Amino acid sequence: MDSSETKTRQQNVLVMRHGDRLDNFDPTWEKTADRPWDPPLIQAGLSRAFQTGRAFQTLLSFPIHRVFVSPFLRCVQTASEVVAALCAVDGHPDAKSSSEVVSIDPSKVKVSIEYGLCEMMNTLAIRRDVAPKDGIFRFDVPKLEALLPSGTLDPTVEPVYKEVPQWGETDPTSRYEQTIKALADKYPTENLLLVTHGEGVSVSVSSFLEDITVIEVDYCAYSELRRPVSWRNESVTAGNFEVLTKSGHTGVTYIAN
Repeated sequence: MDSSETKTRQQNVLVMRHGDRLDNFDPTWEKTADRPWDPPLIQAGLSRAFQTGRAFQTLLSFPIHRVFVSPFLRCVQTASEVVAALCAVDGHPDAKSSSEVVSIDPSKVKVSIEYGLCEMMNTLAIRRDVAPKDGIFRFDVPKLEALLPSGTLDPTVEPVYKEVPQWGETDPTSRYEQTIKALADKYPTENLLLVTHGEGVSVSVSSFLEDITVIEVDYCAYSELRRPVSWRNESVTAGNFEVLTKSGHTGVTYIAN
């Protein structure tokens, strides 16, 4: 094909909620936790995340090339399980979690932490009595990156949001929408998985699908977005996102306004 001709492909973006978080099943956990605002997953959450990754392999008609994840522990653990499932090469169809995966191919997927995918930084999502008293949410990024499957981290990626969003944000809708668009624009020839929080998934549907209200986002629920991307020589043009997710089919339930 002549290099001056216009080439077009479909870019796919999945936006996924984390798995089952510990504090929703053990309310006493936060009383002794060093970071009560940053709970881990329970075992069922790890398994759900891994099985969702396995489902992506069979349900999706396209590969996932790159994963971006909120720095909250529950999201990093979710991403780790999904990536292990996507990269598994051991042929264990009965595996329930990444601990049962013998070997992976880390070249299949690359992962990066993205602050723009953080939880809503306000009292709607994090109670004031468990939030840091100084309002500063600190993350040990190298420690979190070490939780990802070996070889899958891409250390060269610069996050869209350079810092954690400030505590007290009034409406994170624009942050989530901007992050989704910016990451897609940054990697227009790749299919992306964004692991975030319930509100992030909700925004990924309501911002690109008119006249609907999202009423529920289950653990490990996800939305599927698609848009055409065309390029000619060095010029890239992207169309609008289309929401492919049907209400209730992937754990996201919404109604028409």
